[in-house]
Amino acid sequence: MRFLLGAEQRAFADSLDAMLTAADTPSVVRDWSRGEHASGRALWSRIAQAGVFALAVPEEYEGIGRRPVELAVSFVELGRHAVPGPLVETVTAAVLLTEPGPAERLLPALASGEAMATLAPSGSYALDGDAATTRLALTPDGLRLAPGHGPVRPSLDPARRLTALTPGGELLTCDPPVTHALTTARLTTAAQALGVGLALLDRTVAYAKQRTQFGVPIGSFQAVKHRLADAKIALEFAGPLVFGAALSMGPAEVAAAKVAACEAAYATARTALQLHGAIGYTAEYDLALWLTKARALRTAWGSPRECRALVVNAGDRRW
Repeated sequence: MRFLLGAEQRAFADSLDAMLTAADTPSVVRDWSRGEHASGRALWSRIAQAGVFALAVPEEYEGIGRRPVELAVSFVELGRHAVPGPLVETVTAAVLLTEPGPAERLLPALASGEAMATLAPSGSYALDGDAATTRLALTPDGLRLAPGHGPVRPSLDPARRLTALTPGGELLTCDPPVTHALTTARLTTAAQALGVGLALLDRTVAYAKQRTQFGVPIGSFQAVKHRLADAKIALEFAGPLVFGAALSMGPAEVAAAKVAACEAAYATARTALQLHGAIGYTAEYDLALWLTKARALRTAWGSPRECRALVVNAGDRRW
């Protein structure tokens, strides 16, 4: 089976890439890390106008209809440009809001970008609860609104600002949505990680052509070529898994895609850091924005061990 993008999907990815390139996302990321959300909200509105959030919202609630493949395409580009904010959480919330009353009340604003949602399992930390306008908690009895949030806690990735959600809000769905939430969140996290890895590889290849040792570019050294080739192969293998999982939306397939994409991005980050040398460790250098994101996405919405266990258990049941 071939998982190649169509002409319209490639054009959509190219349009997002052009828009985000012009947006100077590194400065937006640094503003967001300091808790300054104005530039991030402006970029959020432009992403919404491009139709990204509408891809998770049914047409009857002013969306385009739920299209997981196109959603994965868009999240690769969002990861490629290190866009901050609760992107995964917003589309996951949109997928979970199925009851007519809450859906009619909340989904149009999510699709248009007017609202920004975050959610987390009860008792864990939510991403960007201080910036989100809609906060949701996944509880044993269903999906609930969270009336508030706690103080911001530090994260490995400064742009991923963590807060505890205040429990006890309105019950929006009576069906415990954890499995469905994990599937959507893991797919979009995998696509985002794939984009992060591709950006790290592109930046490292460009740097290897410019940096010289012994009078020649380091990219001419065979050891460097091997490291970059390994990163390229891992990312190339992860891509079809991500888009194949988007077609099936099976929990095990999505978990496998998340492991492949996040591990490929993390391995590429390690290669990028090693080949950049000391400059790669400096927070002022833009590479750091992707390095920290690759590490944070690796465990977001399920660690590699958890995802691998799901894949293995699914295989055992089939046999």
